[in-house]
Amino acid sequence: MKFQLGTIFDDTVTVFWGEWLDLRARVVQIAATGLVSPLIYIIAFGLGLGSAVDQAMKPSAGDNYLEFILPGMVALSSMAISFGGTTFSICGDRLFSKTFEELLLLPVHPLALYLGKMFAGILRGVMTAGSVILVAVLFTGKIASFLNPLFLLILVLNCAVFAGIGVLVGLRVKSLESVGLYNNFLIVPMSFLGGTFFDPKTLPFFLKVIVFILPLTYTSLGLRAAAYSPLAEFPWFVIPILLVSAIVLAFMGANQFSHQQD
Repeated sequence: MKFQLGTIFDDTVTVFWGEWLDLRARVVQIAATGLVSPLIYIIAFGLGLGSAVDQAMKPSAGDNYLEFILPGMVALSSMAISFGGTTFSICGDRLFSKTFEELLLLPVHPLALYLGKMFAGILRGVMTAGSVILVAVLFTGKIASFLNPLFLLILVLNCAVFAGIGVLVGLRVKSLESVGLYNNFLIVPMSFLGGTFFDPKTLPFFLKVIVFILPLTYTSLGLRAAAYSPLAEFPWFVIPILLVSAIVLAFMGANQFSHQQD
């Protein structure tokens, strides 16, 4: 068992290193790619609509509506890039360069293949989220709110979940048009319904049930609480939910890799 775990670890590092060699030449591009949409949302909703919202009510977290949505923007950007970057990376190898078959022929454990791809997705998401965090710090001046261990832990777990979904989608789709369908029917709705712009606790029960099915909702709640709330009020349930989701996806991804044929 110990030998197998060591082998999986070594194989995971090998697969991840291959991904890193490709990513390191595009660090700035990756960090900036996911910044555009959150920055537009911050300006339109946080600065534009935010002034009207602040006059009508006080947000449940943060001093104003802009501060309220900033953790949600971090969640949104890390979700989009972790999923999209991982999916398109695998699709590119499978459908265009035709190099994915070589990866499947390697004497590497299927779980290591999944973990290597997933960790690369985490790195993409964290790099992009780092740009949004920088914007959040510049707007609020609250460095400790966005750069604390609990905030970063939830961010990494969120990237792990959506990079894992990206791996599964990338392995299963037959064309880039299919990726667009997943993006339109999964990622885009979750961007607006995942608690990024509102507090899910204020919704009617039947809508609350739908919203709390989405993993991004737990990320938004966790990041917002980690940024602004006392530790005693932190919703600790978000960590096991995201962690279990990531573990389940890992088993699904390893199973998919073990049966993958291209």
